[in-house]
Order: sequence, then structure tokens, then C-alpha cells
Amino acid sequence: MNHTKIISSALLMGLLASTQTLSAGENTELAKKAQNPISNMISLPLQDNTEFNIGPDNDIKNTLNIQPVVPLSLGEDWNLINRVIMPVVSSPDVLTGENGYTNGIGDTTYTGYFSPKEPTSGGLIWGVGPAVLMPTATPDALGADKWAAGPSIVLLTMKSKWVYGLTLTNVWSFAGSGDQDINLMTFQYFINYNFSDGWYASSAPIITANWEADDAHRWMVPFGLGGGKIFKVGSQAMNFQLHAYYNAITPDDYGSEFSTRVQLQFLFPN
Repeated sequence: MNHTKIISSALLMGLLASTQTLSAGENTELAKKAQNPISNMISLPLQDNTEFNIGPDNDIKNTLNIQPVVPLSLGEDWNLINRVIMPVVSSPDVLTGENGYTNGIGDTTYTGYFSPKEPTSGGLIWGVGPAVLMPTATPDALGADKWAAGPSIVLLTMKSKWVYGLTLTNVWSFAGSGDQDINLMTFQYFINYNFSDGWYASSAPIITANWEADDAHRWMVPFGLGGGKIFKVGSQAMNFQLHAYYNAITPDDYGSEFSTRVQLQFLFPN
């Protein structure tokens, strides 16, 4: 299944059907909200990641992440930002040990960020909370069959047309019948520059470290950039973005050489 084509086709249909536009100011403010991982806004990102040149046969892996974000108000001063990532995966045998491609749902991640409703006096926006990896994979080859948990933190700031910050998570396995323990770090920095009319440039690579692996298979370190645009389909606000990344460091034998990220995000501002 080519999820990239599905999302791209949906975007094209949306653009053709679009009858409403946002003002320049509304576009910029909504773009900034969409670029804030702990924004007080319900959203539904559909993020398709395609990894190329995996293993000796230059295989391709595709992952469609369904990522609902639901904030909850905790009194006058705090929010709880609930984020879920459920991956729909098509993975080659070099990664799963199966014959041919394996398709299905991978392990699901939940992260809950406790975040002040107002930035600090210096303009810092922050959130901290638990991350939980749940063994939801069907089939088992697409997951670790382990429960894992750990802390996660978000730090960011917005200055003029810029939005930049980072997220950092580390989870450790604590239950489950899988053979391999989990000790996995995920780090993402993001830099966004907002132009007029909802257009923006962005770099948001996801760096991972598998602390259970040896040095030759531990790190995935990509570099790259992309861009996107805020628009409306009827009354529905949406955010489309496209990124490309080269993996400067990748696991020997089975790491991908480069990847693309296509995302269509449904926005529900207050």
C-alpha cells in the first residue's frame, strides 16, 4: 500500500475543492499553533514516512502514523496534552525476519504532557510527562511484545516568524514476553520559519538511539528539511507538509539511507 500517494491525492482533492481562504494573520497564527507539539488545540495528523535503501536489496519501509492530539484543561493554569502515535506499517523481511513484506499495525505510543497554559516570562513554552509504549503490534513481527515507559519533555519558543524547540523521550521495557529489552531514546529538534499566507520552511529530523544495540547499530541521525502550508477545505483548517532527510548515521546492514515524510493534519482550533 502506498500511503504517500493516498495522502497526496487527498491533498490535491482538498485543494481543488477548497472554497475558503484564511487571512494572512490567521494563517501565520494557525501555522505556529500547528508547529507547537503542546498547543492547546485538537488535531489529527496523518504522517506517512517512507524509508529507502534498506539492507542489501535496497528495500523500502513505509509507516503511516495516525497521531491524534487531544488537550485537556486542568484548572486555570495547566493543560494535559494527550498525544497518541499508532503506526500502520509495511516492513521488508530484512527488518522482520519474515518472508517478503509484513503489513499491519505496530506498537502504539502514548505521551501525556503537563504544560502551563502561559509561557514563562522569557517566552519559554514547556511540557513534561510520561511516555508509554504499548505492545499493540499485529502481527508480532512489527513490534517488540514489550511494555515500555519513561519520561518525555518538550521545550520551545516563538519569536516573530520563528518557532523552534526540541522533544526528548527515553523509554525502558518493564513487562511483556518479548525476547529483547527496550532502552530507546528519541530526540527531535524542530526549526520553523513562517512566511506569509500560511507557507513555512521547516527542519524536524527525528534522531534515535537504541541503547541495547552495539555501536554499529545504535544510532539513526538524519539531516534535512521541508516545508508546508496552512489552508482550508470548506470550513476545515488543514496543514500539509513535505520533508526529505538523509541519514548521516544509520545502523549497519539494515539502516535506511534516506527518507521522506508527508503529513496531512486536520486542525480544530478553539
